[in-house]
Amino acid sequence: MTEHVPAAGRREWTGLLVMLLPTLLLGVDLSVLYLALPRLSESLHVDTVQQLWITDIFGFMIAGFLVTMGTLGNRIGRRRLIVIGAAAFTVATLVAAFSVNAGMLIAARAAMGVAGATMAPSTMALISTMFRQPKQQAFAVGAWMSCFVGGNAVGPLVGGLLLRSFSWGSVFLIGAPVMVLLIVLAPFVLPEFRDENPVPLDLVSVALSLAAVLGVIYGITEMARDGVEFRYVAAVVAGLALGAVFVRRQRRLDHPLLDLGLFGNRTLRNALTISVIGAVFLGGTTYLVTQFLQLVTGLDPLRAGLLLVPSIAAMIAGSLGAPALARRIRPGYVMAAGLVLAAAGYLMLTQVPSTGSPWLLVLGWAVTLGGNGLPAGLGTALVVGSVRPDQAGSASGLSQAFSELGLAAGIALVGSLGAAVYRAGLSDVPASGQTAAARQSLSELLAHPRPDAGLLATARAAYTDGLNVSVGVSAGVFAVLGVLCLITLRHVPAYNQAESGGADENAGPGELVGR
Repeated sequence: MTEHVPAAGRREWTGLLVMLLPTLLLGVDLSVLYLALPRLSESLHVDTVQQLWITDIFGFMIAGFLVTMGTLGNRIGRRRLIVIGAAAFTVATLVAAFSVNAGMLIAARAAMGVAGATMAPSTMALISTMFRQPKQQAFAVGAWMSCFVGGNAVGPLVGGLLLRSFSWGSVFLIGAPVMVLLIVLAPFVLPEFRDENPVPLDLVSVALSLAAVLGVIYGITEMARDGVEFRYVAAVVAGLALGAVFVRRQRRLDHPLLDLGLFGNRTLRNALTISVIGAVFLGGTTYLVTQFLQLVTGLDPLRAGLLLVPSIAAMIAGSLGAPALARRIRPGYVMAAGLVLAAAGYLMLTQVPSTGSPWLLVLGWAVTLGGNGLPAGLGTALVVGSVRPDQAGSASGLSQAFSELGLAAGIALVGSLGAAVYRAGLSDVPASGQTAAARQSLSELLAHPRPDAGLLATARAAYTDGLNVSVGVSAGVFAVLGVLCLITLRHVPAYNQAESGGADENAGPGELVGR
């Protein structure tokens, strides 16, 4: 006899709306800086590598602390941790908004990432507590993911609208009122939950995981700027070594920070692999495209943001429509179709010129993000649904950590590829008073009171080459990911088939134990 599971009431749905606010904000904060970077760089005299750290340190810190904060929430209470994180985020945004140099801004963005990490796993865990019926829980998880994906997509537009009338610091100040509202409402609409027998928090594992990620990314970004040097190679090697130590430690601990046993689940393993690789190239190319609209096309932040509206709408439509498609079509097929569509969009972007109308870029980017919306709308639900109910919290934290890490790493890795191609395009330019600035970054050259017209045209062409190469590589990667989806996730049945009991109970959504 099936046990009756109560439906969520008004308080639970109101609580969901409140939790969607910080989720939307976290998505926005991952990308809101893209259109603010040129003005910010001019004001704080930021070079290319500092730009990368300003944009991606936020995502790195979220990814590095997600699992840790999930464990901490179980110990002190998830609602309490959300409120503490919201308060810390508010302070960090104020510091970021009024930063006076690049170092101060990078530190503030890092603090925002740590604070943001307190909210993501706790909100997802509370959703599983508040919504017990499968269909209601699936809707709530879908709304959470749509807000995160939609926030990431709409971030550049928000930045453009703010920069029309305010300084670059305004892109940070928008977070303060949202967090204050969360602090006020959370005690009334969110339930408290804590583990009666919490596992100990292994701080050594926390330090190892963060040091491993930052070491690898630091080495790669610095090599893109200065070339291959021993110290940068050493940083990458040290990061990889620390990562190996982290994995070995997790295998020995009774209560590991990261349950490596989850990777024995083939559905989770394959879905995470596809999601994180896709996020790397999506995060990096988003950075390059938004910069292109201002630095190469010469648009102001608002007009650049408005040209991104078609792609924002396409991605939101894809992420919202994916679950509906997956009710009749196997999720692996839906995700594969989206990845192939995104690859086609990337191929269109390889033909974008450095002069003329930007509409080819607008169309190609809309196709790319529309395709990306399909796997984005299914990824987390597929991962969480592939494990036992008692593993759902760990699986959701793992999925969020991988997505955040992928998006942030993409800015560093793909952004570094674009920067390397850009500098190669300027290698034969004769030395002049402005050449050094141009080799630092295109924004540095544009900050000059009277940039040389010939040098500016060459620099814009070099930046366009960097974009074309990066999206070309991305097209190939996404095509391969589409094939991998067809091969590795084809055993996952359509949602309607799983609910009707017509599929293997070890493979269906909601009980996808896909071993």
